[in-house]
Amino acid sequence: MAKDKEAFKLEDGFAMLDEKIEALEDENISLEDSFKLYKEGMELIQKCNECVDKVEKQMIMLEKEEE
Repeated sequence: MAKDKEAFKLEDGFAMLDEKIEALEDENISLEDSFKLYKEGMELIQKCNECVDKVEKQMIMLEKEEE
């Protein structure tokens, strides 16, 4: 599972989220499929947030090293 987190790229996550949103906007989507897409989207958001948090922590560490 650690490899999945390392391989995850924020840009890819945003692209996948866009795809999920487009699919959810389809008026012919079933309730079951929309729930599945919603759940997948929430998982992607969590991964994106983790990625952003990691970068923020690295930035803080770099700023502290420069001081």
